[in-house]
Amino acid sequence: MTLPVLGLILLSVSLSAVAQVLFKFGMSSESVRTAMAGGSAMWTGLAVFSNPAIVGGLSLYGIGTVLWLGVLSRIQVSQAYPFVGLGFVLTALIGYALFGDTLGPLRIGGIGLVMAGIYLIARG
Repeated sequence: MTLPVLGLILLSVSLSAVAQVLFKFGMSSESVRTAMAGGSAMWTGLAVFSNPAIVGGLSLYGIGTVLWLGVLSRIQVSQAYPFVGLGFVLTALIGYALFGDTLGPLRIGGIGLVMAGIYLIARG
């Protein structure tokens, strides 16, 4: 795997992880929570899809997908796809840093296993 392809992979996965964080911010916003409490699907949908954080997250997902297509055009899908697991690692770390999510021993061990697996696949 070349360095430019690895860069595309890391950028794509990072954009997806940041998109998840934006989704969390958007869905936690007062306007979305209020609309959801009202029970109207139309108002909830309007609140969700007009929320800047959610729109930003969807945009990042779109950009990340275009980059991912570039990755898939350059390497085997069986070599590329395990890197998606880095998204789990990034979102766990960002969740811990921004939202106070718990990172107990099992979760930390799982993150280590994911990273070890990605390393082994990238070397193969």
